[in-house]
Amino acid sequence: MHLVGENPLAPVIERTLIEVSEEVLLEARWDKPEDLRSIVVFCHPHPQHRGTMTAPLMVGVTAELVRVGIGVLRFNFRGVGKSSGVWSSGEGEQDDIGSAIDVAISTHPELAIGIAGWSFGAATSLLWQAREGSSLPWVGIAPPVFSDLTPSLPDPAELPPASRTFIVGDRDQFVTVGDATVYAESIGASIHVLPGSDHFFHFRFDKVAAHVIAALDGTVTSA
Repeated sequence: MHLVGENPLAPVIERTLIEVSEEVLLEARWDKPEDLRSIVVFCHPHPQHRGTMTAPLMVGVTAELVRVGIGVLRFNFRGVGKSSGVWSSGEGEQDDIGSAIDVAISTHPELAIGIAGWSFGAATSLLWQAREGSSLPWVGIAPPVFSDLTPSLPDPAELPPASRTFIVGDRDQFVTVGDATVYAESIGASIHVLPGSDHFFHFRFDKVAAHVIAALDGTVTSA
């Protein structure tokens, strides 16, 4: 389904389904600029705490990425919105991420692919990278390092080398700058701290997006 506004330069929106298994079909959408130069698969926050692909930060960051020529594939994890399946404590959700990345690669094999995630989406996508040995460029927005609410981040030894970036606020309720910095350094990642921001980055979506763009633009690589 293509939704195009009256503005001829408006991004093209395509609603689609991502097949993970016979039991799991994910509700998904593409946001693409006319001049498409790379792709980011963007993973949403915690499904058990009202996280969806249409959370305000997801929408705001997506808009900024599209504005500079980066296409974005978002999806609802299993059991969220119109996605079938049920919550799987972060295990099956890694399969969801893998399927979304497969779709991105098969849809645009000529383009570079990167991964971004917020909170649970960041933690789970990093776990997927460890499980699959993926070196795709990755950006984690406020991934909890130590939390009972999200899966633990992977052992640094399990991650292959890659371009990785953390973005955290110094008032985050779920991750401290100190913990994030220590973990980022352990995997060779860079880290950017936004003063005055909490876990939700209210009124700072543009600043978050600027760091995502700086991390991925020109560094995203083919799978």
